[in-house]
Amino acid sequence: MLTHNKTKHKYYFLNANANMAYASISSKSPIFFTFICTMFLFVFVGESVLINETIFNPMEELKKLRRVRAHLKKINKPSVKTIQSPDGDLIDCVVSHLQPAFDHPKLRGQKPLEPPSEKPKGHNSSDEILEKIQLWAQSNEYCPNGTIPIRRTTENDILRANSLKRFGRKIRRVRRDTMNNGHEHAVAFVNGDRYYGAKANMNVWSPAVTEAYEFSLSQLWVISGSFGNDLNTIEAGWQVSPELYGDGYPRFFTYWTTDAYQATGCYNLLCSGFVQTNNRIAIGAAISPRSSYKGKQFDIGVMIWKDPKHGHWWLQFGSGVLIGYWPSFLFSHLQKHASMVQFGGEIVNSRSRGYHTSTQMGSGHFAHEGYGKAAYFRNMQVVDWDNSLLPLRNLHLLADHPNCYGIKAGKNNVWGNYIYYGGPGKNAACQ
Repeated sequence: MLTHNKTKHKYYFLNANANMAYASISSKSPIFFTFICTMFLFVFVGESVLINETIFNPMEELKKLRRVRAHLKKINKPSVKTIQSPDGDLIDCVVSHLQPAFDHPKLRGQKPLEPPSEKPKGHNSSDEILEKIQLWAQSNEYCPNGTIPIRRTTENDILRANSLKRFGRKIRRVRRDTMNNGHEHAVAFVNGDRYYGAKANMNVWSPAVTEAYEFSLSQLWVISGSFGNDLNTIEAGWQVSPELYGDGYPRFFTYWTTDAYQATGCYNLLCSGFVQTNNRIAIGAAISPRSSYKGKQFDIGVMIWKDPKHGHWWLQFGSGVLIGYWPSFLFSHLQKHASMVQFGGEIVNSRSRGYHTSTQMGSGHFAHEGYGKAAYFRNMQVVDWDNSLLPLRNLHLLADHPNCYGIKAGKNNVWGNYIYYGGPGKNAACQ
């Protein structure tokens, strides 16, 4: 029971066993725990009261919990099989035509398309690696044919987000003006032509992310439109995001937007859009093994290209297996082609403690340290109008804060166009 002192806004538990009961409830269901606590604390239903100088309204809390559960029901589709991953993830095997993509009005009632008949000319199968590159698949369990693996979204995943509205989305920013908006990049890019895809191998690390709402990623971007409200992007690579995933594992991810990160697009399969066709790779699942400093290097291949026949943008990951596609109707400018391709790293610098973050990019070491120490992209290529992979021409480098995260480019007969990039964040020259 509680006593309520309206003058001092203090509440006292009279039953000492209540604490133990609450601890048990909270470990099982954070939403249920929040609801029970809210109903228990507010003996006057509908009355807003002050606790620790924060205004709580029990009816608003109840509405929030209902919205969260409705959203979970929307994105967690019924599964025919569930696989427990060693990192704690649950991987649901969902019938392919029931995945979130088919909630889209233009896809409702349809089924995934067959893979395109031809990959870009010049694709080299010697870069292909083993398929067991995600933790969940190392148990030798896979999803049955006709289903796709989807990382189950939990109550905790949503409750970690700033808001339900922004869950699964990047913080909006205009990519060229990156000096003061918290997003920092070290990237190589090409522009000035028409691009129909891109390909690269990138090595995988576990960079330290030091603040709750920051992330560190390495990816390739396929971009079109202006850098205003009509920016179109398709993005894929690996990412460490404690807010999104609840841990520090590097995870394979995708992203898309058609309005500069405002209202369209999302990570992975957290909204309708990307159509997955593969039953061996789970988007959003942890990648293993990872590279180690002065040790063995492990990299993954990522290729995005526009199918000349149907115009959709297809994604290939790791061992040369097609993952799925972004339907062309999702986009405005990217319905035709891309005008820029970028490769490299991005972090969020929240400056929550009044100085530059110590969140690492890549390996956490600067580009000049080279192989085995710095993060890299190799065999960077673009796809031209003839569906052919070509080396990069007129490569440009951009490091928003080179004293925090740097970049260095090179070219040779083995790696083709390559870059080293990254850094530790806060240091004597980066404040």
